[in-house]
Amino acid sequence: MALPLFLSSIILAASLQAPAPGAGGGELGGITAADLQRRVDNLAHDSMMGRDTPSPGLERAAAYVVAEFRRLGLRPADAAGGYVQRFGLSRWTVDSAASRVELSAGSTRAIARVGLDVRFVGGGIAGEAITGDALLLAGPITAEMAGSRRLEGRIVLLALDYTRPLPSDLGDRVDEIAARARAVVLLSNRDSVAFARRLETAAEPKLTPDFLDEGSAPVIEVHQRVLGDVLEAADINPERLRSGERAEITATSGLRVSIRLAPRYLERAQAPNVVGVLQGSDPVLRREYLAFSAHSDHIGITPGRIDSINNGADDNASGLAGLLELAEAFSEPGARPRRSLLFLVPSGEEKGLWGSAYFTEHPTVPLEDIVANLNMDLIGRNWPDSVIAVGLEQSTLASTLQQVVADHPELRMAPIRDRWPEERIFYRSDHYNFARKGVPILFFTSGTHPDYHQPTDAPDRIDAEKATRLVRLLFYLGTEVANDPERPRWFPESYRQIVERH
Repeated sequence: MALPLFLSSIILAASLQAPAPGAGGGELGGITAADLQRRVDNLAHDSMMGRDTPSPGLERAAAYVVAEFRRLGLRPADAAGGYVQRFGLSRWTVDSAASRVELSAGSTRAIARVGLDVRFVGGGIAGEAITGDALLLAGPITAEMAGSRRLEGRIVLLALDYTRPLPSDLGDRVDEIAARARAVVLLSNRDSVAFARRLETAAEPKLTPDFLDEGSAPVIEVHQRVLGDVLEAADINPERLRSGERAEITATSGLRVSIRLAPRYLERAQAPNVVGVLQGSDPVLRREYLAFSAHSDHIGITPGRIDSINNGADDNASGLAGLLELAEAFSEPGARPRRSLLFLVPSGEEKGLWGSAYFTEHPTVPLEDIVANLNMDLIGRNWPDSVIAVGLEQSTLASTLQQVVADHPELRMAPIRDRWPEERIFYRSDHYNFARKGVPILFFTSGTHPDYHQPTDAPDRIDAEKATRLVRLLFYLGTEVANDPERPRWFPESYRQIVERH
């Protein structure tokens, strides 16, 4: 019964405050701290209930964005004529009774019971059996190993040492492996109590986007206590795999793996992306697009607190308010650049970049026609005169940005490189899904703070004046990129590391 909810959301959104058409006069006169703060107040209002994916509050936020796009004259980007692109979600758990993991070497066979000896970690789960010979990864899991084409279509087995701290980037490496493999099996040496706790967590219902099942490899953790005989028959020593100093990929001597994971579905839902387009002024270049993006969702409600609503003012009402300010400025007479502008508001970012992943797999315009993505996430806090611009070292967008900064000293906004590379923020917002598809990106963020993912991330803590100067910088940058007859270009090494590895 989602349709009545969505219609009621549209009615509510129409009642929210919106800047008067043409407020401020002139394309940059419309980008004001008062307007940006008003939009943050709307998007981070308690009535949005933290904008979790999925939730009625997220639908209200989407309806508010649709109403703004319509008011500003953006055209729907969907071929069906709507602003909203929806993707399916499922809440489910693994049906242990219908699932089975079996390993064999010659006549030696071991059956690992799902829910007792096997923990589902993540990835797709289609219900059909996956069978094949195992490919072993030994030693440290390096980026080169995780990106190897030898993993494609294989069942990959690696032995992790859970008795010591795991590398901080291990999750990303396993995700890279899973993106190439048919399945990933993690041999576990956890103690029995720790493994039992993990099994309890794995048994809890999961919410995942349906499109992840389209070819995504399952990742499972199997406790080696039930595999002793079959590993010995295949001449595999898990401790030797863990302790190796050299990263190696080797075929096993006859270890065969069969995995069947059956889902039990509990609930179906949908989540909204909102997409609008301003057509460019050039009859040829208007077929290409500069994409601005800022996610709409947050983390919802934290039960058990007096103030339980995580309003997400900075994360990411600030970025979305900035995107709407840009849409308004570019919609002013005479402000449209030669290329078309695409404004993407994905949801599910907090869950795992779901909305942007769906958009880049199912784009509403040809993906090859998107020349660049400028992404905003958490732009309203921290230093008043600087912003992190992730991607400066990756493409010619950097030189364009440097020129814009030099041309507009009045903005007092200095883009700086990523200050926390160990946090791997390049992989943690929606620009990443554009980058891995070959679209040059810049990601603008002021970084995290003590209120990050807390109910205290409230509208009254936003530095709207600072965010407004950044949005003006993006207006000038977007104008340059969208008017330049040359498309932005990747630097060769960045292209190899980011695009070709995917």
